[in-house]
Amino acid sequence: MGKIKSKLMRRSAHAFRDKGVDFSEDFEKNKRTLKDTMPSKKMRNRMAGLMVRMKKNQGKTAKPQDF
Repeated sequence: MGKIKSKLMRRSAHAFRDKGVDFSEDFEKNKRTLKDTMPSKKMRNRMAGLMVRMKKNQGKTAKPQDF
């Protein structure tokens, strides 16, 4: 399967990021951060994985490009 996440997942991830919740590129750390806020284990794991991917993509776009 691919990397498709539901709109609810993506919308929630952006809401957490906008609130200032500190996420990292470490999946296990993100799982512990989301421990009390997610209603289910499956949703927590998907959200933690999405946050890892968003954080990595954010690092790629922050680097200046040489032409």
